[in-house]
Amino acid sequence: MPDGEIYLDYQATTPCDPRVMEEMLPWFTLQFANPHSADHAAGRRVQAAVEIARARVAALLGAEAREIVFTSGATEANNLAIKGAVRHLLSMGTTRRRVITVATEHKCVLESVRDLAAEGCEPVILPVGADGRLDPDTLHRALEVPTLLVSIMAANNETGVIHDLPALAPLVRRAGALLHSDLAQAAGKIALDVGGLDLASVSAHKMYGPKGVGALFVRRRPRVRLTPLFSGGGQERGLRSGTLPAPLLIGFGAACHIAMQEMTADGARMRMLRDRLLHLLQAGCPGLAVNGSMEHRLASNLNLRFANAIALDIMARAPELCVSTGSACSSAQLVPSYVLTAMGLDAAQAARSLRLAVGRYTSRADVDRAAAILCRAAAGDT
Repeated sequence: MPDGEIYLDYQATTPCDPRVMEEMLPWFTLQFANPHSADHAAGRRVQAAVEIARARVAALLGAEAREIVFTSGATEANNLAIKGAVRHLLSMGTTRRRVITVATEHKCVLESVRDLAAEGCEPVILPVGADGRLDPDTLHRALEVPTLLVSIMAANNETGVIHDLPALAPLVRRAGALLHSDLAQAAGKIALDVGGLDLASVSAHKMYGPKGVGALFVRRRPRVRLTPLFSGGGQERGLRSGTLPAPLLIGFGAACHIAMQEMTADGARMRMLRDRLLHLLQAGCPGLAVNGSMEHRLASNLNLRFANAIALDIMARAPELCVSTGSACSSAQLVPSYVLTAMGLDAAQAARSLRLAVGRYTSRADVDRAAAILCRAAAGDT
C-alpha cells in the first residue's frame, strides 16, 4: 500500500501472502508446462503440483481431493453449482421446480437462482431477521414445497454474519433437496466441514491467495451430478473445461495450507483488533450502531451505522482509508445496500453504514489511527 494508506477492506480482497507468491513464481517461468500435457516429464511435474494444490484445498474444507473442481473464482463456482445441479436434475425428469436462496446472498447467487425462472423453475428468496440470519422455521416452511436446491452462504460478504448451517442443513437433507453454500468469505477464517453440504464454493483471493482462481466442492457420495456451463476439452472431470492456470492453483493451495496452520491465531488477533477498533469508534462517534449479529460474525468484520454522517461523505473526508459501503461487486451502484435493507434498515440508515474489515497485515497502530480518522470524518472534519 502507498505510504499513509490504511487498508480495512479485507472482505473485498486480500493481498497475496509473500509465502504464496514465493511458491507460485517458479511455475510462471521455470516450470511452465501445461498441466494436461501428461506425455512428457515437464507436464507431469506441473500436473503433480496441481494435484498437491487440490489436496490442500480439500483439506481446508474437510473434503476429498477428487471432490474439488477448480474454477476461475467463487462467482463461476456458484453459477456452476446452482445452474449445473438444477439443469442436470431437470434433464433427468424431476417434477420439482423450487430453488431457494436467501435475500442477503452474494449477487451471483441471487442472479443464478433468478435466471433459472426462464427454465421453468420457481425462485424463492427467503428473508432474514434484523440480525442478518435465516430463521430455521422460515426455511422449513419454504421446504414444504418439493425443492430442487437450496443455497445458503456461510458468512455474509457485507456484514460478516454467519448462518447456522449445522442447524439448517438437516432441514434441507430431510426435504430431499441439494444444499449449496458460498464459502468465499468463511474459508480460511473459520473452521469448515463440508460433510453436511452437497456443493460449496471458495475463492483464493479472499484468503491471501491470487485473484482469478477458485474451486467448487462437489460431493462424491452420494454423488452430485452437474451439467457443465460450457463445452470444451473435458478437463476437471468433464465439469469445467479449459487449461488449468497452474501457478494460480499452486498459490491457492499454498494459501489454504497457511490458513490451516494459522487460522486460530489469525482469528484471535483479528478479533482483538476488530474489538479495539469498535471500542475506539464507540467512544468517539456518539450513536454508532453495529449492523447485524455481533455474536455470530466473522472475527475480522464490522458493519457500522453512523448516527449523523453519510458513509460516502465519511469516505470522501478520509481518503487515506480503504473502506467500503458494501460488496465490492455492487459498490459502484448509488443505491442502498440490498443486504442491509433486507435486514430491515431503511435507505437512510443503509446510507450511513460502512463496512470495515481487518486482516493479516493490519497493525494495532493502523486500528488506532483509522479510528481517529473516522471519528474526525464522521464529525465533518477533514
